[in-house]
Amino acid sequence: MESLLNALQWPAMVVTLVAAWLVASQGKARRQWGFWCFIASNVLWAIWGWHDGAYALIALQVGLFVLNLRGARKNDPQPAGHG
Repeated sequence: MESLLNALQWPAMVVTLVAAWLVASQGKARRQWGFWCFIASNVLWAIWGWHDGAYALIALQVGLFVLNLRGARKNDPQPAGHG
């Protein structure tokens, strides 16, 4: 279990890079996927941070999680008349 948790930083890093690529897209659907990938990376980094005792990293991920939820919500199409 220890080596699995140590290795978790690598998929977390890959998911973060994919998320950044998607969020930079001009397409709403890709941006939306990007925000959800960022949210997944926030969870992965927080798990790794807990395992490693990196509490500042966990605090950062909580803050970024909130910002990514905001981004995902704001990226949703607005109902007609609410532009």
